[in-house]
Amino acid sequence: MRQCLRCLAAVLFFLVSIRAFAQIDCSSLDSRILKRPVRYCVQLPVNYATAKDAHGLLSRYPVLYFLHGLGDNEQTLFKTGGWTLIEDLRERQKISNFLIVAPEGRNSFYINSADGRDPYSDFFLKEFMPFMEKKYRVKPGRAGRAIGGISMGGFGALRMAFAYPQLFSSVSAQAPALILESPKNINTASRSGSPLVRALTGVFGSPIDAAHWDANNPFLLAKKNRELLRNLAIYFNCGQNDDYGFEKGAAALDQQLTEEQIQHEYHSYSGDHSLTYFLSHLGETMEFHSRAFAGKR
Repeated sequence: MRQCLRCLAAVLFFLVSIRAFAQIDCSSLDSRILKRPVRYCVQLPVNYATAKDAHGLLSRYPVLYFLHGLGDNEQTLFKTGGWTLIEDLRERQKISNFLIVAPEGRNSFYINSADGRDPYSDFFLKEFMPFMEKKYRVKPGRAGRAIGGISMGGFGALRMAFAYPQLFSSVSAQAPALILESPKNINTASRSGSPLVRALTGVFGSPIDAAHWDANNPFLLAKKNRELLRNLAIYFNCGQNDDYGFEKGAAALDQQLTEEQIQHEYHSYSGDHSLTYFLSHLGETMEFHSRAFAGKR
């Protein structure tokens, strides 16, 4: 009897694993722009393969592009407990069905590098999004497209949405890498050799290219496109004891958007810059996007 129970448990575990694996599609795109393969993972709704709309056609879904943090990769969201959390929200009908697409971003900050060797933003906008939205059944147009991320990915999401608000209906960021220091101060700090500063100089130039920095600065982009941002659903949060001091940048963005009378949702929570912090607030970011897809802000 005990042996049979073990066999049954093994079979159930196998079936659950198959079900879980079937909902995550990981592959790579051979990028013409970056001249290298770029890995990605897509989380599909449980009924993606069979669900049909009122006309009997296979359903199309909104899509959330999720950008990982520095040192992470396209699988991080799904391997650290995020997948389970999101599935639980769906089962409890806290969020609607939408695709979550996580591309490999390396240390790009999701922008074109100052030296031109890694035009990641061009790749993302001109190659990656069109490829994803052709391969998968995605609802066409801005209303069904959102972007979000954590840390470096939070910076990338805000920068992308603020630079191209005509492409996205909502944006979220957890502990976004919003840095208030000037390029001059960062260049001075580069002598310290900190990992964050090394990552910044690798993308924005060494020394930091001030013009390139400004062209990709979410604060300046928000000011430049403030009228278009009024139609963008915006959410961000940050821990009050963020290890990199990103809470200062988050608070500054909150103040700027408030002064510009741009509707947004900002939360300052207790916590640091850790996986525990991110997972504890991941659910509310998913609920935010679900509301935005439904046209509720």
